[in-house]
Amino acid sequence: MTYPIMLDLTNKQVVVIGGGKVAERKIRGLIEAKANVVVVAPEITALIQQLVDEGALVWRKKCFSREDIKEAFLIIAATNERGVNESVAQAARPHQLINIVDNPTQSNFYVPSTVRRGKLTIAVSTGGASPILAAKIRREIAEKYDENYENYIDFLYECRQYILRNVSDSKKKQQLLQVITDESFRKTENWEEEFQKLFKRIMSE
Repeated sequence: MTYPIMLDLTNKQVVVIGGGKVAERKIRGLIEAKANVVVVAPEITALIQQLVDEGALVWRKKCFSREDIKEAFLIIAATNERGVNESVAQAARPHQLINIVDNPTQSNFYVPSTVRRGKLTIAVSTGGASPILAAKIRREIAEKYDENYENYIDFLYECRQYILRNVSDSKKKQQLLQVITDESFRKTENWEEEFQKLFKRIMSE
């Protein structure tokens, strides 16, 4: 049984061993998470090279050695050579987070299928039982929670901050927070206008 968490990688050093398509997919998410990404590989894909040129990551053009992960907070071994991946696993220290893409048993974490809508993140995992099923469920969730949710989540964040600053009554506070998350409210045409009406009504009760 794994323990699900949301990990803040801002300015944390993350080392990715490998420069192929698998590494490329991992790197995209790491850069979005604002990690300090270091790629160790003799060769890299065109997209990774573009990221290097843009200054989005550091590329060490070499084969893996133990020193490459000495300062890493998180490590991903994503080469197509099992022997190299195993060497990475053996070199990692007990306190470091490590994912071996072709061998979950040597990993202490793995990345679930995710749907991102701005501040909203929904993760799906089958514990390795069926990545295909996890991807299928992810697609179904992505259809239900479409791109419009990104603006809605931003709106909810601003409303929550406003409510916390301006409402001291705990019952009214909870009532406001509850109503703005109802589906009927989300489907209104003007969230700001409806919220102001709602706020005035509840605060006058």
